[in-house]
Amino acid sequence: MKKRFSLILPVLFAWLLTFVSCKKDFLDERPDKALLVPQTAADMQFLLDNNQVFNLSPGLFNNADGDTWTTETGYNGYLLEQERASYTWSPDIFGNAQAGDWNIPYQQIFYANVVLEGLDKLGTATGPDKDALRGTALFYRSYAYFNLLQEFARPYNPLTAATDPGVPLRLSSDVTFKADRSTVGNCYAQLIRDLLAARRLLPAATSFKTRPGVAAAFALLSRVYLNMADYEVAGRYADSCLQQNAALIDYNTVNAAATRPFPRALPNSNEEIIFYSVALSYTFTSSASPTLADPALYSSYAVNDLRSTVFFRSLPPGFKFKGNYAGILSAFSGIATDELYLTRAECSARGGRTTVALADLNTLLSKRWKAGTFVPLTAGSSEEALALVLRERRKELTGRGTRWTDLRRLNPDPRFAIALSRTILGKTYTLEPNSKWYTYPIPAEEVRLNNLVQNER
Repeated sequence: MKKRFSLILPVLFAWLLTFVSCKKDFLDERPDKALLVPQTAADMQFLLDNNQVFNLSPGLFNNADGDTWTTETGYNGYLLEQERASYTWSPDIFGNAQAGDWNIPYQQIFYANVVLEGLDKLGTATGPDKDALRGTALFYRSYAYFNLLQEFARPYNPLTAATDPGVPLRLSSDVTFKADRSTVGNCYAQLIRDLLAARRLLPAATSFKTRPGVAAAFALLSRVYLNMADYEVAGRYADSCLQQNAALIDYNTVNAAATRPFPRALPNSNEEIIFYSVALSYTFTSSASPTLADPALYSSYAVNDLRSTVFFRSLPPGFKFKGNYAGILSAFSGIATDELYLTRAECSARGGRTTVALADLNTLLSKRWKAGTFVPLTAGSSEEALALVLRERRKELTGRGTRWTDLRRLNPDPRFAIALSRTILGKTYTLEPNSKWYTYPIPAEEVRLNNLVQNER
């Protein structure tokens, strides 16, 4: 049986490569499931270890979150029209083109479902820990749905989540089944169920950062509840994660002059990384693309803040991000301990625990400033502490994809609502707080093939 699967895998991965390179629609370009079903627990582990599938996340909105700007040369050099459309917050991002930001998560969901169904049929067969395999598949499915919701559904609102259109929930590998769009509330409920189950099944430690462990489940639960504005629960899960791994890199030990200051994260070089994932690559992520740091963001780093040189390099007429935790060209989009410190600090500040919030924030910043120069931050109120945390959150997590989700969740609060504006080719574009353009359109072919309701345009 194992020999049979070893012959199938090249076919499977060749199909995956064709899928990515040609951007075929996932539900239209249906694989022959009979050829793809793994037969043993070892087969399933091998399938789940394909980091070219499971350790990718959407990345188009990284060009729309206000942390970057580009020159006319850079804008005209974008290979895909959807890159230019996202930069100007166009109502019709994808046109009739395929969308990798939609296709890749549903590909992950399909293979996670294949594994989950395969595990149900294994019985008492031996091999890799079946609990860990099930937990891994559930984690990946949850991660995929969370990423889809940040781009193709409205921000979570407890007052409207029961009726706001979410994304299709596909809980089986039957590609002939046409799933309607579920509600935002149902989508979040499902991914939380998956994560809670995964938390009980995943191991405490994993051999590779591409594999989720229990800390990754805690970290993703924290991210999910933060985006639901359930700060008590988000803070609790952030704390649970940090109980597993609270490591922080001292940036005084990092070679800021290096092209890539951080070592290659795989298999286990970066101690801050809880779960490894990288964003889909686009032209604007290329090291040669003049897609540069927002001047206001870059100028917000103090003289002795090492992040200004660790994160950025000079590329006239500005500064380009280089502080990628993946240690490669592809942008890190996973979860690391610094995010969890910031989440726990934010939740503490929102809960009125000013001293606790500042303790977390100062612990983080003490590892980011030139040795002997950092003066701990103070705040006269929890609201002032919250503002400090959110300011540092943007500065710390730039380039990771969290800025887009932060804007979506923070904009309903007038204290933190931000209008984004940029000018290109002589025309000024603005993205207002709570704009419907914060929700991307469902790709046209998906709407046609599956009779889906399109997002409001």
